[in-house]
Amino acid sequence: MTSLHLETPCFESPALSSAGRRVFLKLDALQPPGSFKIRGIGFACQEYARRGITRFVSSSGGNAGIAVAYAGRQLSVPVVVVVPETTTERAKALIRQQGADVVVHGSSWQEANDLALSMVEATDAFLHPFDDPLIWRGHASLVDEVVTAGVAADAVVLAVGGGGLLCGVVEGLRANGLEDVPVVAVETRGADSLSRSIAAGSRVELPAITSIATSLGARRVCEQAFELATDHPLRSVVVSDRAAVSACMRFLDDHRLVVEPACGAALAPVYEQAPELDDYETLLVVVCGGATATLEQLEVWSEGP
Repeated sequence: MTSLHLETPCFESPALSSAGRRVFLKLDALQPPGSFKIRGIGFACQEYARRGITRFVSSSGGNAGIAVAYAGRQLSVPVVVVVPETTTERAKALIRQQGADVVVHGSSWQEANDLALSMVEATDAFLHPFDDPLIWRGHASLVDEVVTAGVAADAVVLAVGGGGLLCGVVEGLRANGLEDVPVVAVETRGADSLSRSIAAGSRVELPAITSIATSLGARRVCEQAFELATDHPLRSVVVSDRAAVSACMRFLDDHRLVVEPACGAALAPVYEQAPELDDYETLLVVVCGGATATLEQLEVWSEGP
């Protein structure tokens, strides 16, 4: 069966590269639903459809829900997505645009997720936004494409929310014999559950998400992501919301592509030449995307405190 995601461009960025460093971009912002999420979610949905599942149920505040809705439309499987009250009108409209039903419930993703789980019936499949081995396997395809393109990086820079992308990229690295290639895991302050968990030596649940990068808004990373912090070479970096938004604006100027602050988080340490990257001469940055961001909203955030 043909995959639901596209093979996205991977190329060196003249704007981000310098005399001492080459920076390659994996542009998953160009996926049809707007983010990398369709890799893992599309793979999982195809597998569930093959098993005879008749409905997809998911919980999401944005990109994952859009991806499930897109996959459902492509596979002719009905979809219901439960979103929290904090979900933007744009995100809800993009989910509905794909033909999915949207249920609004709770003040946080956790509450929306609880309701979604309660709705799952015997012939349904539940699509978790980030904590599912099927989803990680789908995300691993990103590394397969990079290897096929002949790009050899000293480190992979990516944003971390719940940890699904991190799990998938590490799985892809290991499958391609690249288990020694480190990952630079970037979070925004106020959505930095992985960084705090590493510092504490156990998974920490944030009391609330205070970052504007709501796509990174998992109050606790999945267990697999936390384990990879010790099982795989990993450096944790935390950036400010302002740095993430600034990176989005600079990226728009440099590459004519709008991405959301969750993606800007991964770009920020590269733009700012963070010391955590000093050891690496060739970087691969996962431009994970984000369909819910607009130029107008980025400009509002840029003018904020």
